[in-house]
Amino acid sequence: MPAPYSYDLRQKVINAIELDGIPKTEASQVFHVSRNTINLWLQRKEHTGDFLPKPNRPPGHSHQITDWQKFKAFAQEHGHKTSAQMAELWDDDISPRTISRALKKIGFT
Repeated sequence: MPAPYSYDLRQKVINAIELDGIPKTEASQVFHVSRNTINLWLQRKEHTGDFLPKPNRPPGHSHQITDWQKFKAFAQEHGHKTSAQMAELWDDDISPRTISRALKKIGFT
């Protein structure tokens, strides 16, 4: 995913449109930013009061197993069962594949 445009550039574009009265199309050409992007910045400013970029999420995804001590105890107790059976017994909605990866991570396989 490309990095968002800098706040400085956003500010220059918005100021050129709002303060200097430059049409959006001209600002788009001068600053090499698409007209659609300018419209999105103006909409964001209208709704939030600023045109800051949306915060980026860190790479990866939220992990379903966060308490590894609890999972190790669970694996000791239910290690003789299949991953599918263990997934059904786990507190949260979790896939058998996630159980398999977690077992491998704790060295239980």
